[in-house]
Amino acid sequence: MNFDGISEFVYVAETTSFTLAAKKLNISTAHVSRRITALEQKLNVKLLYRTTRKVSLTQEGQLFYQHCRNVLDGIEEAERVVTNLQQKPQGHIKLTAPVTYGEQKILPLVNDFIQQHSEVQVSAYLSNQKVDMIEQGFDLAIRLGKLADSTLMAKKLGSRTNYLCASPQYLEKYGMPHSLSELSDHSCLLGTLDYWRFKVAGKEKTIKVKGSLRYNNGTGLTDAALKGLGIVQLPDYYVKGFIAQGKLLPLLSQFQEADEGIWAVYPHNRQLSPKIRALVDYLSKHLAT
Repeated sequence: MNFDGISEFVYVAETTSFTLAAKKLNISTAHVSRRITALEQKLNVKLLYRTTRKVSLTQEGQLFYQHCRNVLDGIEEAERVVTNLQQKPQGHIKLTAPVTYGEQKILPLVNDFIQQHSEVQVSAYLSNQKVDMIEQGFDLAIRLGKLADSTLMAKKLGSRTNYLCASPQYLEKYGMPHSLSELSDHSCLLGTLDYWRFKVAGKEKTIKVKGSLRYNNGTGLTDAALKGLGIVQLPDYYVKGFIAQGKLLPLLSQFQEADEGIWAVYPHNRQLSPKIRALVDYLSKHLAT
């Protein structure tokens, strides 16, 4: 089989850029373009949509990419086995995670992991903004909730539960809601979205809510709920401890939405790296419990 253009095509598919693919392969952009054009001519099919702003895969390109990626992964694995390289975790890992979840859950586990693997170095960037992993050079990302379709690999690490809750003081003063429609009569503590998610008759349902307070910070919203300022919907790692202490009371549990996934996401070319595999396995083991 002639592999001309395969590596170039895969890197363009993963970076959505001829320039970035050329840098990764240490060749010229023109060379990448010529190889992929020749590959398309050989296959007699268009693999990529090209515009001045972006590059994207055609339907045929998506299918071809998956097979090509598997072939390259097999070659990379064969090289590792034959040359016996990197059999133990070592080297640098650049990861990103949501701010609060990263602070409370991920970074403490990373610290424990580093204690066991002294030859691994980690740089972490916590942000609630979704970063472009390929463009910004991240090896690993922790993401919450539903994943968008992409060429990235993903492994489920665990799950989280969103709770609707309020303080006993608030409920004593304003009463407890017994239906979703009653939320319109209450002060709702808002995050970045103006709606909350529930499960009704087995289907996801969004309810638009309103209130006089809006923060893009879960810790601030939790504090507001504890001080009786309203009802809040937040993930378990913000409120579960306070619910256990009776400082917050769960509401409308019959409409609680299904648990959301917690994911490790990484580029295809990182999936066989011992350092990434070891860290992902470590996070999976401890977050699942």
